[in-house]
Amino acid sequence: MHLVIISGSVFGTANLVADEAQTLLSNAGVQVSRLQPLSLDALLALAPDALLVCTSTTGMGELPDTLVPLFHEMRDRFPLLTGKPFGVIALGDSAYGDTFCLAGEQFRELLLELQASEALPMLRLDASETVTPETDAEPWLQELVGLLQD
Repeated sequence: MHLVIISGSVFGTANLVADEAQTLLSNAGVQVSRLQPLSLDALLALAPDALLVCTSTTGMGELPDTLVPLFHEMRDRFPLLTGKPFGVIALGDSAYGDTFCLAGEQFRELLLELQASEALPMLRLDASETVTPETDAEPWLQELVGLLQD
């Protein structure tokens, strides 16, 4: 099982969650790659069996600037990811109401349109409730490991 982690962050927190995910998944025996550069060609070259997106939400519910080009490239070129399992960890602040974790929701919807298969419901991490999102993601990540290893 080869899982590719895509992460985008404004202040680095989503990247910290992605780092924790990479460590936890690797320690569980999953082959993990981080997508660098953030491009569709780089993603396709890695030929992932599964995807994990870790993203913060910025502004009025937008993707971080680092993820915008990849998102648009995936939407425009529309590479079918039929049946590939994926998970999304979305970071946001519930004080922003309707835009809470909207960037994660946008990426989730795109992956579903590309016919990928959601392995677990999206994890929403609320900055109003936690200062350790990388630790709070661990139970969800352990569940993902179990699903990927089945």
